[in-house]
Amino acid sequence: MKFLFDLLPVILFFGAYKLAGAQPEASHELAVRWLGDGIAVAQAPILIATAVTILATFVQIALVWIKHRKVDTMLWVSLAIIVVFGGATLFFHNPTFIKWKPTALYWLFGAVLLGSATLFRRNLIRTMLEAQIQLPEPVWGRLNLAWAGFFISMGLLNLYVAYSFSEEVWVNFKLFGGMGLMFAFVLAQGFYLSRHLEEENN
Repeated sequence: MKFLFDLLPVILFFGAYKLAGAQPEASHELAVRWLGDGIAVAQAPILIATAVTILATFVQIALVWIKHRKVDTMLWVSLAIIVVFGGATLFFHNPTFIKWKPTALYWLFGAVLLGSATLFRRNLIRTMLEAQIQLPEPVWGRLNLAWAGFFISMGLLNLYVAYSFSEEVWVNFKLFGGMGLMFAFVLAQGFYLSRHLEEENN
């Protein structure tokens, strides 16, 4: 359930884009009414989806705050990035900004993991997981590096899809491709860690 809650803005972005695309005239009228003139019919779906995502992220944070009376730092970071890149997309009527948003977030995650380990000798993956599992020190280091590499690679892949394929393909990739690759990476990581956990138990 938490996994779906975390994906809520992405799911709503996808749904809003598809719904707006299925009703081009109505979505164009709505986009012009709320965002001003100069919007082409083809631009309306991505603009509406972006606006929905910004609102969804605010709602997501509000719900987390109501339930826990605190909000995770990365959720605040995600809000800041969607407001900056999404806001620029809405203001300039240019989808390039929102297409860069996933890459900015992925690269920020990767940079934080690498920077924390290199500059402060702090393994953030270990900090998050050591209460659940015990691993040898070298394995924690490789795990941190693997996550950083994954995020950096996902950022590059997002740009490749955004600039090499149609907007609709990118929207599909944003949900299904990103989620599928994340699941595959976590699964592969689980197989890798299970070997070390068995060694520790023997």
